[in-house]
Amino acid sequence: MHKKYIRTGVIGVGYLGRYHADKYASLEETELVGVMDINSTRAQEVAKRYGCRTFSELWPLLEQIEAVSVVVPTVAHYEVAKTCLKRGIHVLLEKPIATSLDEAEELIALAKEKGVILQIGHLERFNPAVMALFSQLKNPVFVESHRLSSFPGRGTDVDVVLDLMIHDLDIVLATVPSPLQEIRAVGVPVVSSNVDIANVRLEFKNGCVANLTASRISDKQMRKIRIFQEDAYFSLDYVKSELNIFKREGVSISTKHLCFPKEDLLKQEISAFLQAVKGGVPPVVSGEAGFRVLEVALAINEQIKERLESKSLWNKT
Repeated sequence: MHKKYIRTGVIGVGYLGRYHADKYASLEETELVGVMDINSTRAQEVAKRYGCRTFSELWPLLEQIEAVSVVVPTVAHYEVAKTCLKRGIHVLLEKPIATSLDEAEELIALAKEKGVILQIGHLERFNPAVMALFSQLKNPVFVESHRLSSFPGRGTDVDVVLDLMIHDLDIVLATVPSPLQEIRAVGVPVVSSNVDIANVRLEFKNGCVANLTASRISDKQMRKIRIFQEDAYFSLDYVKSELNIFKREGVSISTKHLCFPKEDLLKQEISAFLQAVKGGVPPVVSGEAGFRVLEVALAINEQIKERLESKSLWNKT
């Protein structure tokens, strides 16, 4: 019996996009048909490496594929994803879903209209330590996260909230079963024209409080989150893929240390996307989930902007 392959493509093969191409090429259930990038030399290099075609225009690629990764700059997410969805193509769209809520809503509605998958690339959902954490959580009352990295020299077309903090916002919103009630945020641009370090305090209607810090100007890397609930405390290291669990058992505290093998998170994400395309399972991170994260991220940025402007610390035009 002839095996059915999902015909796939990648739009945007810069730093991250070429990794998407690599994963599609390595998976048995898919055929990487081609890649597209505004930099034709870069596209040709990637296509040669993975034995696929190079496309200089979008429509010829879309005519030959069923599913696609959109890995273009954030400002282009909406236009590129919309074109793909209109053509009836399943889309794995890198985070954030779009630059505005109106754009995000339109993409979600279009995916529903066409009956195709729209999955948003929030990679930490596929971290085995995170999946183990989700299975333990009941009703968190306090969350604290730190996501620190050195200045990347790329990806600064967006601020640190949409670049880094958005990962932790996604995890927090997925774990706290309550509407958001209050946001108190502060941030500042340091080495780029966008905010490079930010802190936010989120308060939910059920009383849970989350304190998140993100920086891309640190001298060390840290990606950790701590979550407290009535009977337990969890400490998770994203980088090491480790989870420490402290639970109350009578008058004593039990301790469990879980260390997971390093997984290829992007490959896991793409595999999950392909499973959703095949049918039977919803996307792990839906367009609606991406919308909610973007809604909070934009509210944080608006508050930071107002604070900076009130103190005359930001002269961005």
